[in-house]
Amino acid sequence: MAAVIYREDRVLVCRRPLHKRHGGLWEFPGGKCEPGESDAAAIERELREELAVSVTSVGPAWGAVADPLSEFVIVFAPVCIEGEPECLEHSEIRWVPVGELSNMTLAPSDRAFVQDWLPLQIP
Repeated sequence: MAAVIYREDRVLVCRRPLHKRHGGLWEFPGGKCEPGESDAAAIERELREELAVSVTSVGPAWGAVADPLSEFVIVFAPVCIEGEPECLEHSEIRWVPVGELSNMTLAPSDRAFVQDWLPLQIP
């Protein structure tokens, strides 16, 4: 599950650590669901672990994209948070204007989401 955290005209993106798959590429924060865990519970846990923030709401999915060369399908959903994100697991975090996302070196699934789904949700 990937969190689309939107503030004013910006969204939060995180740069993956170099030692991980798609290292150095930007992504929306989030991660895998543990067995028996709901999408909302997974995003709450992941954002607490990765960014030290509390989730106040998780909206309905805005889209889902198969991750190339893996068995995962990444679900993208709007998420509201409380607190200021801290960079705990990524190499960098950044608030980016929505219009600049397509110029970033995004992970493949995140790039597909930005091209195909995000324009339908955020004008």
